[in-house]
This record gives sequence, C-alpha cells and structure tokens, in this order.
Amino acid sequence: MTPDPSAPAVPAEAAGLTGLTAHQLVAGYERGEFSPLDATRAVLERIEAVQPMVNAFVRVDAEGALAQAGAATERRRRGEPLGPLDGVPVTVKDLLLQAGVPTLRGSRTVRPDAAAWDEDAPAVARLREGGAVLVGRTTTPEFGWKGVTDSPLTGVTRNPYDVSRTSGGSSGGSAAAVAAGAAPLSVGTDGGGSVRIPASFCGVFGLKPTYGRIPLYPASPFGTLSHAGPITRDAADAALLLDALSGPDWRDWSQLPAAPATADTLAPGADGAAGVKGLRIAYSPSLGGQVAVTPEIAAAVRVAVERLAELGAYVEEADPDLADPVEAFHTLWFTGAARLTQHLSAEQRELLDPGLREICADGAGRSALDYLAAVDVRMHLGRRMGRFHTSHDLLVTPTLPITAFEAGVEVPGGSGYRRWTGWTPFTYPFNLTQQPAASVPCGVDGDGLPIGVQLVGARHQDALVLRAAHALYVSGAAAIPAPHTAA
Repeated sequence: MTPDPSAPAVPAEAAGLTGLTAHQLVAGYERGEFSPLDATRAVLERIEAVQPMVNAFVRVDAEGALAQAGAATERRRRGEPLGPLDGVPVTVKDLLLQAGVPTLRGSRTVRPDAAAWDEDAPAVARLREGGAVLVGRTTTPEFGWKGVTDSPLTGVTRNPYDVSRTSGGSSGGSAAAVAAGAAPLSVGTDGGGSVRIPASFCGVFGLKPTYGRIPLYPASPFGTLSHAGPITRDAADAALLLDALSGPDWRDWSQLPAAPATADTLAPGADGAAGVKGLRIAYSPSLGGQVAVTPEIAAAVRVAVERLAELGAYVEEADPDLADPVEAFHTLWFTGAARLTQHLSAEQRELLDPGLREICADGAGRSALDYLAAVDVRMHLGRRMGRFHTSHDLLVTPTLPITAFEAGVEVPGGSGYRRWTGWTPFTYPFNLTQQPAASVPCGVDGDGLPIGVQLVGARHQDALVLRAAHALYVSGAAAIPAPHTAA
C-alpha cells in the first residue's frame, strides 16, 4: 500500500523529530517508531516556523519533499531502502545544480528562465540515488564569494543563536538550517572556509574533505580551492553523508578514487578514545602568534585539546610555520571572481553585490604572472604542510578568532578589516593545500554564541579527522546549548 501524504502525521513537537540526527531518524524508521513522511512533515513545519527569523532558504519544495518521503516510507516498509540516507531530509546550498529548480546562486544576474535546469550536480545525484528527501535550497552570498551570507537576491541570513548576528558563510543558509532544526543534513561548499565558518558561528559540525573526495560539476569558478562538504549535527552524521556524496562522476576529471566507507566506524556510541589514542596532535592556538584570538575562544579550544589528551592523544603546542598566504589566496580568489563575471554587461554589473564588484575589478587587474606566483606560494605551502604532517597526525586550531558579529556586513564593525579574509586566518590556508579540515563546536562565549575548534589532517586523511571529531562528540566536549530557534 502506498502511503497517503495527506494522512495524519506524528505531531512534530510530540515526536521531537526535528531534533534528531540522521542516525537517530534511520534507527526510528527501522524500529517502526515513525516514518520518513513523519520526519519530513516535521521538518517542513520547522522550516515554516524558522524561515521568517533566519532566512535560510531560497526555495522550499514541500510538495516534492512529501512525494519523495512517501516513496521512501513505502521502501522502508518493504525493507528495501535505497541506501542509508533513504527518507532522511536534506537541504542543498543554492550553488549546486538540482534538476527541476533553478540554481540562482544568490544573484540577480542569473535568470530563472535562462536554462532548462534539468541536471543534478554530482552530490545531488548521489543524494537522489540514495533516496534522501530534498526539502529545500539554502542561501548563499552572491556566487559564494564571501564568508557571510547575504545577497542582493535573498537578503540577509541570520544566526539561530542570535538573529541580530551573521550565520557566517558562504554556506550560511545550510548551517543555519541545520542549527535551527530544518533538516539534519545539508550539503555546502567551501572555497576559503565556507563550510567551517558558518559551522563555527552556528554551533554545528562542518567538514571540508580532501579536494576531489566529493566530485564537483560544473567546476567552481574559484578552481581547485572550492570543495563540497557536509554540514550536520555531529561527526557520525557527516561520515554518513560524506560516504553518500563520494560516489564517482565522470563529469569531474579531478575527482579522487573511491575511499573506504567511514560511517560504520563512527556509529553513535562508538568508543571515542579508540579514535584518538596514540595520535600525535599539534595544537596551534594562534598560528605562531600571527592571529589575535579572543580569550573566551582561546580558553574553550584549549579545553577541547585537553580532552583529546585525556582520551589518549599525544598533544604538544606546535606551529606549522605558515607565513600568511592571504595575498596569494586573494589573487586566486579575485581572478576567479573576475572570470566568473566577465560576460556580464555594464547594466548587469550594477546588480552585483558591491563588494563582489570590487574584487572582480581587482582580479581583472592582476596578470598571468601574478596568478602563477600565487600558484607557487600554494605549492610551497602544500609541501610545508606535507612535511609538518610527517611528525603530526592532526593540527588543531580555533576555527575562527571571533564569534558571530552583526548580520549584513562583511567584516565586524570597527575591526579595520577590509575583506572577509581578515577574520578567517585559520580557514583559507587549508583550501590552498586541499587538506581535510573540520569545525567542531566546543563551547559558547558570554553572549551564548558558539565557538568552534578546527581539526586539520594531511591530504586524504578525512577518516582520521572524522574520528577525532567523533571523539569530541562522544566525550561530551562538543555539547553546547541548542539555539532558541530550534526549541
């Protein structure tokens, strides 16, 4: 019998479904306690409640989501799920193609009728093949260009912990949605911290995997700086989503071969100590004094590091000797933006975010020799980090030196920073090196705003980063209060 989407549902508040992880949802499906239809209805109710507060969504497809959830409910009833995520609600950042809906990328220069919109990005195709329920598209700054989420098209996305503050970016809609209970999983992108920044600001988990682990198509205008990655409630869910997204796709010639699955080793309840015992961990509180970190963040990150030591890791303070590569990053980022907008008319350029227009002009003035010099810096940085990881399994830093600031601006008021890279010195270097890096919540500041700790592994050591992050979760070090918008 096919489930009837109009049938009475388990009340969302009674079931508490929007507070569950993907693992918990699947366990409930398997025990028959509730169905994908119940979970999807609850998520749609939550989206309706929180969207006016946080503005995390560009589009919500309630009708399509309920149809997908109905089909998943029937498959679960028959004991024939398409995969581990069958029936789990997922959101997708509006930079990744999704067949049937326009991908507007936060820009008024993209016309909804400009394409057939009949193709899925690789990550979306893998979700669809696995039976995940695609409930909505999350907000992004225009073309994902900055570390906060506001755009001329969709306005300002706000932080579920304090709606006067930014959610971070550029995957700010995804992180805000997960934090607010509007689906347990989201797929974001990260070109300079765009998964980890909003994960830190919104108190959720974000992973930038090794470049190529999740295939990308179309190729990012920012080249091989940009990765796709999961934003979730914990590391175990991120492993589940990463495994689902890592399927091969011929459209990405730079994709990596399939990696062993990680989700089974990070199942809820798995021993956290087993994940870090004997690991050699370098703790760099300020990248050798280069970064001014607020005292509350420094203290919270130190507590997380001490917890890793208690679990059996060998921890020492050590810096990777990174000369700040921000100018090289700017060259690669700004020239990518210039190339992305090169086809626009003068009238269309006037529609752009003013900050984006500025960096496009900057990038257009940089030469091929400037670009190649930036590539040289990137190569040296990659070798330096490769050498560093011969003696250290993981590097631990704060994710960010500050907590969430006022919404609707690129940089904190009075900071003196010119661009978003001024307050993200811990994130963008590891896009240059293509290493896996994750942000794990590790506390809140005096205003109740989340703090994140960053775990960085050598290239291809995604599973190791996830194991260490999972250890923080099962030990209780990643537990922080829920935002009021998720209540």
